[in-house]
Amino acid sequence: MRQSLQIRVSQQLALTPQLQQSLKILQLSAQELDQEIDRALGDNPLLEREDIPEPARDTVFVAGAAQPVSVEMPRETTPDQGTIMQDWADAAWMPGPRRDDDDERDRDGAQIAGDGPDLREHLLSQLVLLRLERRAQALLELLIDDLNEDGFMTQGLDEIQAMLPEELGITAAEVELALARLQGLDPCGVGARTLPECLELQLLALPESTPSRSFALAAVRDHLELIAARDFPRLRKLLACDDEDLRGLQQLIRTLNPRPGAQFARSETRYVVADIVVRKSRGEWTAQLNPAAMPKLRVSPVYAALLSGMRAAARGGLSTQMQEARTLIKNVQQRYETIQRIAQAIVDRQRHFLDHGEVGMRPLVLREIADALGCVESTVSRGTNGKYMATPRGIFELKYFFSSHVSTDSGGACSATAIRALIRQMVSDEDTRQPLSDSQIADTLGKQGIVVARRTIAKYRESLQIPPVTLRKSL
Repeated sequence: MRQSLQIRVSQQLALTPQLQQSLKILQLSAQELDQEIDRALGDNPLLEREDIPEPARDTVFVAGAAQPVSVEMPRETTPDQGTIMQDWADAAWMPGPRRDDDDERDRDGAQIAGDGPDLREHLLSQLVLLRLERRAQALLELLIDDLNEDGFMTQGLDEIQAMLPEELGITAAEVELALARLQGLDPCGVGARTLPECLELQLLALPESTPSRSFALAAVRDHLELIAARDFPRLRKLLACDDEDLRGLQQLIRTLNPRPGAQFARSETRYVVADIVVRKSRGEWTAQLNPAAMPKLRVSPVYAALLSGMRAAARGGLSTQMQEARTLIKNVQQRYETIQRIAQAIVDRQRHFLDHGEVGMRPLVLREIADALGCVESTVSRGTNGKYMATPRGIFELKYFFSSHVSTDSGGACSATAIRALIRQMVSDEDTRQPLSDSQIADTLGKQGIVVARRTIAKYRESLQIPPVTLRKSL
C-alpha cells in the first residue's frame, strides 16, 4: 500500500468558549442563572449587577397576583401499612377525580409554608396536662419518638420493651398503658400500629349516637379490604345491613383521616421564577419577558473609565476580564431573547388552550418550533427546560405545551393533554352508581372522532390518578 499526502477542505463547527457559555446559560433555570451570575460577580470586578426589585429573587410570579408568593410543594411520603393501606388511600378515602378548578387552585392557590410545631412538638406539649410521674412520662416520650410523620408506630410494643435496659424493670403492662395514653392525645388516631386501628380509634372517639357508627366499627375492624375493593354485596351480607346503612358507614368512614400526623409535617418550600408572562391585548396573546426575573448586568463604569485611560501594555488581565464581562452580558441578553421567541411561538400555536383550557391544547413537538424559528431542536429543548410561563390559567413549564398526538377520523390530530382533560371531564360528570369503564370512555371519544385504544385510556386515567371503574362505584 502506497502512502501519500492529501489535502481536504471541510467545514466543522468549533465550540468556542463563548459559544459553550451561551449554550450553558440558555440551559440554566432562573435560579441556576442567578447562582452563575453571583459566581461571576465574585470572580470579575469589572462586572456589576444593577439594583433590582427585592421580590425578583426566590419568588414565584403568579399572573394576576399583586405580589409574588411562594409555593408549598406537596410531601411525597406515605405510611408503610401494606396493601390494604394503599387500597384504602386509592379507593375509600381518596377524593374523587380531579376537576379543572382543582388544577387551577393547585397552580394559582399558592401559600407560604407554615412554621407551626411538628407532630413530636405538638404531642410533647400535651404531656404537661397529663401530670405523669417521670418514669411514665419518659416511656411516653419514647413512644412518641417512635412515630413516623403520619403518626403511626414503626415498631411493635414487644420490640420497644426489648430495647429498654433490664435494670429499669419496665413491664409489658406499662408499655401498653403508655400506648393507651399516646392514643388518647390529639390528633385522634395517632399512635396506631395499623390502618384499621387508626380508623377504629377515630370512630371510638365519636359519640355512640353517631349514625352508622357501629357498622363502621365492624367494617374497619374486620372488613376494611372489602371497603377498599367496594365489594358492597359481600359487605352487606357480612354486616347484615341494608343499602342505607352501607351508604351511612361509607360516608362516615370517608370523614376519617388515615394519616393523622400528616397535618404537622414540615413541607419543603420550593420557589419558581416565571421567565415569561402571557397577556391578551386587543384579542391577541403575547409572551413578554418578566422584568423581575431578568438580571440587570453592566460593565463597571469606574473600571471602564480606568481602562480607557491606560496604555494597552499596562492593562494586563483587566482587558481579559472586560471581554469576559461583555460576553456574559451578551449571552444573558441572548438567552432571554431566545426564550421570548420560543415562548411567543408556543403561544401562537396554543392560543386555544389559553382561551378554552386543556381541551384546547393542540399537539406540538420541538421540531415544529425549531423550524419556525430557524434553529435546531436542541436549542428549543434548552430554551424550554426549567423555564416557566405565567398565564391567566396558571404557571406552566414551557415543556408542558409539548405533547404527543392521537389521530382523529377526520385525518387531524388531538393532543394527549386534551384527551386527558376530556377523560377527567367525563369521569367527573359520570353517574357514580354506574361509572364509565375504560372501554366506554374510548367509545365515547370515538363518537367524537378521536380514536383512542382502551389501554391508552387506562394509561391516561392512571396518570390523572383516577381509580378504575370498580373503585369509583358507589351505592
